[in-house]
Amino acid sequence: MSGIVEFGRGCVRQVLTGGRAYKAWLALLLAAIAVGAVAYARQAAVGLIATNMRDDVSWAFYIGNFTFLVGVAAAAVLLVIPAYVYQWKPLKEVVVLGELLAISALVMCLLFVLVDMGRPDRFLHVLPLLGKPNFPRSLLTWDALVLNTYLFVNLALVLYLLYRTYRGRGYDRRVFLPLVLLSIPIAISTHTVTAFLYDGMAARPYWNASILAPRFIASAFCSGPAVMIVLFQILRRTNDFPIQDEAIWKIAELMSYAMFLNLFLLGAELFKEYYSATEHLAYTQYLWRGLRDASGAPHGALVPYAWISLACSVSAFLLFLVPRTRKDYRTLNLGCLLIWAGVYIEKGMGLIIPGFTPSALGQIYEYTPTGTEWAVAVGVFGIGFLVFTLLVKIAVPILVGTFRAPDRARVPAPAGAGTASP
Repeated sequence: MSGIVEFGRGCVRQVLTGGRAYKAWLALLLAAIAVGAVAYARQAAVGLIATNMRDDVSWAFYIGNFTFLVGVAAAAVLLVIPAYVYQWKPLKEVVVLGELLAISALVMCLLFVLVDMGRPDRFLHVLPLLGKPNFPRSLLTWDALVLNTYLFVNLALVLYLLYRTYRGRGYDRRVFLPLVLLSIPIAISTHTVTAFLYDGMAARPYWNASILAPRFIASAFCSGPAVMIVLFQILRRTNDFPIQDEAIWKIAELMSYAMFLNLFLLGAELFKEYYSATEHLAYTQYLWRGLRDASGAPHGALVPYAWISLACSVSAFLLFLVPRTRKDYRTLNLGCLLIWAGVYIEKGMGLIIPGFTPSALGQIYEYTPTGTEWAVAVGVFGIGFLVFTLLVKIAVPILVGTFRAPDRARVPAPAGAGTASP
């Protein structure tokens, strides 16, 4: 018990110390959180009328961010499988960082659900033990269940590995590997159940497609690793963290396969919609070409988003497809930025809004986020980045050996690869 208390005190000291750049970054994040808190207080006071969500478009910017971040969280499995199932050592050294990103993304996911519900107390309705959800029929309750389970498993993995490393011991495979293997199906299930939230709604033809879950997973394996690659480079420069080029290039190679699958599934869905040309084509047309209402007025606010998203995704795929550009950090980072933007638009404006437009009565409501929605989102992202920053501030010194228990010698093994159980 004394060792755990000592570990906790040491973690507090780690996050409270740092240079000017670290303190400036924390100040910036706290300012962003303050902006979000003020905006959310206003939204809570007047209700969701502070947003541009209405009866016709009842899910929008918040749920788009939620959907995107579920993919970022699920993408940690792209590191876990080659590292611990196929025992590829370079990725073992960065798996813990992927788990930290997953934890941060899951925190933001739950916060976006909270702010989208209007009244905070409504969050209790999706918690199986604390509230009174419509369980097991409600898919939203299932989604909350798998997200919280995945968050718990990631926290258990990270805390166990960091504490054992801090104490100068390798992980016990009998404890660690079952948790790692359990995290794989849970990670896949998080984005699968999120997809089921959409394609289970028969009254929303745009979402009512069985390939939506595979599309979600494929896009997650594009956007999530793109964030990881950039963060790994930043950590390598700012913390002297030993991340090998081979690990980054392997992630980029796996991303190229996911990018192809994502584009292929998108093409298959577009073919089905346009070739069948049923009345349900209107939702896809609104996204890609725009529609005219009963008076003949054009509505095409989402058309630029659709084509920009496609251009970003195709350009990123071409950059990642060629080994020469995939291993050049200039084009690699450009590709990461492009695929992040492409998937972010696809999971936000390109997924949510067309599902509601036109409405069941044929009306076209052109939705755009308000300043309140942008400010609340800034606050949520500020919290997520703060969580990741503090976790990294604790984890990296432990993994490189500069933060250890006073009575323990430094362990030569870096960054979460672990050693055999003593």
